[in-house]
Amino acid sequence: MRESAAERHDRLLDLVRERGSARVSDLADRLGVSPVTARRDVEELAGRGLLDRVHGSVSWPQEQSGGGTGAAGGGLVLGMLAPSATYYFAEVIRGAHEAAARAGARLILRISDYRPEEDHARTEGLLAAGAEGLLVAPGWRRPGDPAAYGDWIASLPVPAVLLERLPAAGSPLDGTDRVCSDHRHGVLLAVRHLRELGHGAPLLMARDDSPTALAVRAGYADALGVLGLRPPRDVIDSVPAEVCPDRFEAAVRALREAVASGAATAALIHNDVDAIQVVQRLAELGVRVPQDLALIAYDDEVAALADTPLTAVAPPKREVGRQAAGLLVERLGRGRPGRGRDAGGEEPRRHLTLLPQLRVRASCGASSI
Repeated sequence: MRESAAERHDRLLDLVRERGSARVSDLADRLGVSPVTARRDVEELAGRGLLDRVHGSVSWPQEQSGGGTGAAGGGLVLGMLAPSATYYFAEVIRGAHEAAARAGARLILRISDYRPEEDHARTEGLLAAGAEGLLVAPGWRRPGDPAAYGDWIASLPVPAVLLERLPAAGSPLDGTDRVCSDHRHGVLLAVRHLRELGHGAPLLMARDDSPTALAVRAGYADALGVLGLRPPRDVIDSVPAEVCPDRFEAAVRALREAVASGAATAALIHNDVDAIQVVQRLAELGVRVPQDLALIAYDDEVAALADTPLTAVAPPKREVGRQAAGLLVERLGRGRPGRGRDAGGEEPRRHLTLLPQLRVRASCGASSI
């Protein structure tokens, strides 16, 4: 099986962490890729703050804090497992890295590439590399994944914080610290905004291949119930255009049919990469945004860059990373001792939920704010 970019980034980070520094040409040889590919990978990782780059070489970041030396001088080492280092999780990682640097800690990263069956082994790798606490975002994709690939997290030998993942109620992970975006609230913001603009219930087009996508689907049903609305038709299943062009085309045509029949005048689409492609194809089919269809995207990674800038729900991704890393540092004893402890002397676990924002742009037909 061909190695993914995420797996290659994971190997590159491991090489630099082990050596402290390395020339880009040497990394290309070790990774078995061209110098151009290695340079591009280094630039991407340095842009996220995961590496320091100077004159053809890269080094592991040597963060300094107000209290003294960073992790290289004996500070904390935090391990982070993420399903991806791009798109949504790039910002989560960046936030965690910033919070670790402020605490004088070093963050080391491993990527699962959304293969939950490998999460446990990759986490063991983080522990072997010296991680004293863990930020864990499992590579779950389907509803059954938390039960099949999640219980091991509750028995980790070091403090752990679950991020952007909601385990099933009553699972062993209920007692684990976690920091998550409230996607149900984000969907409610979108549906309520469209209703205030005079639309009925928006049509939902969404993926079903990630915890965020599943939460958006669940939030859609909840939002319609709260606002007393009925869906104009069943949810349209979305897939990336490059993965399955035929299914993508069928989804776009289903949306076009709903607009043409008058069943829907508004739509919510997860995610905004898909939304941009949908808007482009709708235009070719004679449906204009926002004149014929008011549209809101979910995630707000690239929504503002569309020809018609897309109104979007923006989960607080970077703040999720910051809060999770800060909580982990506190769990490791770097916070104020004794604060918030119960009579038995143990600090209560926390489930911290952060609220998304709605960023209003041209695609919903309202003035931006």
